[in-house]
Amino acid sequence: MVHLVVDKQDCIVYKGQCFSVEWFYDSTGYSQAYDYYESTSLAQKRKFFVLVKRIAEFGKIMDKTKFRNEGDEIYAFKPKPDRYLCFFIKGKKIVITNAFCKRTDKLPKNEKEKSIKIKELYYTGNKEVE
Repeated sequence: MVHLVVDKQDCIVYKGQCFSVEWFYDSTGYSQAYDYYESTSLAQKRKFFVLVKRIAEFGKIMDKTKFRNEGDEIYAFKPKPDRYLCFFIKGKKIVITNAFCKRTDKLPKNEKEKSIKIKELYYTGNKEVE
């Protein structure tokens, strides 16, 4: 499988009035979330982008079925059936850490743990993700 490589120039998903939304990428330039996004259908991409644009431009998504606080400062964009986990950074930035197709009612613990680990790595400046 060929992985797409992301860098500082193309990691930005959307820059709005309230937030800049970015893909997290590791030291090799790999972004699991971006790779997942690229594998989705045009309709799925559109649903995701509508949510990203809304939060970037207006600062909020009030509908918990579309965007939700998952605890531990991890949030989820929820364009069915996909989930894109993210966190906020002071300075009006949202970083998308990982993405997956949700198949159960509850958020899979391992996906949230990945997001928390990526957030910690982001803050330490170490982009080595296992």
